[in-house]
Amino acid sequence: MLEIIILAAGMGKRMRSALPKVLQQVGGQPMLAHVLDTARALDPGRVHVVYGHGGEQVRARFNEPMLNWVEQPELLGTGDAVKRVIPHVHDSSRVLVLYGDVPLLRATTLSNLLAAGEFAVLTAELSDPSGYGRVVTDSEARVLAIVEQKDATPEALRIRRINSGIVSAPAAQLKRWLLALRPNNAQGEYYLTDIFALAARENASALAVDCADLSEISGANDARQLAELSQAWYARQAADLLDRGVRLAAPQTLFNRAQIDVAQDVEIDVNVVLEGVIRLGEGVKIGPFSVIKDCDLAAGTEVLSHCHLEGVRTTGACRIGPYARLRPGTELSEGSHVGNFVETKKATFGRNSKANHLSYIGDATIGANVNIGAGTITCNYDGANKFETVIEDGVFVGSNSSLVAPITVGANATIGAGSVIAKNAPPAELSVARARQVVVKGWRRPSK
Repeated sequence: MLEIIILAAGMGKRMRSALPKVLQQVGGQPMLAHVLDTARALDPGRVHVVYGHGGEQVRARFNEPMLNWVEQPELLGTGDAVKRVIPHVHDSSRVLVLYGDVPLLRATTLSNLLAAGEFAVLTAELSDPSGYGRVVTDSEARVLAIVEQKDATPEALRIRRINSGIVSAPAAQLKRWLLALRPNNAQGEYYLTDIFALAARENASALAVDCADLSEISGANDARQLAELSQAWYARQAADLLDRGVRLAAPQTLFNRAQIDVAQDVEIDVNVVLEGVIRLGEGVKIGPFSVIKDCDLAAGTEVLSHCHLEGVRTTGACRIGPYARLRPGTELSEGSHVGNFVETKKATFGRNSKANHLSYIGDATIGANVNIGAGTITCNYDGANKFETVIEDGVFVGSNSSLVAPITVGANATIGAGSVIAKNAPPAELSVARARQVVVKGWRRPSK
């Protein structure tokens, strides 16, 4: 059985944040969320998380039954952290140690590490290994020792193979090695890396397995490194979409935080943010500076620039924007158009219906071939309750009208511009509700 230990107790002082280090976000998710996603992909028997600084916040964010939480009250090193978990691990298990601030590891990389041997460590060759622990190996990539930079001799500092900290080990032997650890180093801590020299003395050396992509084993200790990891994450997401045939105008400006299903001939312009769960049908076009969250956009849908869509579903080719805000519960049928500076919420539009300018449509059911004039408002809220507006097929609503819900506007009715309609409007008739124009002769504008 595979048991995974995730070390997530660090304070992250250099982040200069009240938020615990592992809750800092990369690609729209806490770093620890990425690590847990990768851990789950390996189908472990159990996942143990070592927590410390800000632990209650961390536990509250990841309140999952599969996780065994183990506290490290004092930060006495990685060896101490793993030693606190080991009593919870079965002797026959295989242990994989991960880090809550190393979010970009791929499950495939870890599978390769696990396949390499029962006792193995993930390493990398760097032209400049400064700051990393050095991995001392023999000619067969067997690890003789790992030396932290602060404790390294000049000879060890010339080694270019570095330690990622990602370790796979048999539980029974790991328990024995952990008990033998001593804080005899510059930091006065219990180093997990000291187990490699202990193992080598027993003729049970670990195998060093190199990782080709350095971003996978990179952690974040400050805001700059956090931003670099986010850039790497977004680049990875963009590359995946390009491989799937999506045409990106500028891959480096796509911020994809979504689980996304795409058909062919999808086009995404510059500076677009994708979030949640998204489906983009064939030929969908997303304009620049748009945010798309939890949307299902049917084939041929075009989103023009500067739109914000959340919880939107289109059932046919339609046109949205520019500068439109569509909120949850909006559903657009084929041929419909929601234009600039229009906000919708829990509103359905029938075929070929349009709200082109400067309107608010909320809690509304709109039939086919309806025209909503500029400045129209569905007055759906009385301060305590929401009410529905029903606009039937073929209605023409004049500009600057207010429809006071609950109300039904009958099929093919016309609403005169500037009306406040508070009663049902009959089908195929003109309804007007506004004061008669009056000219006050002799009136003078006040002046100083």
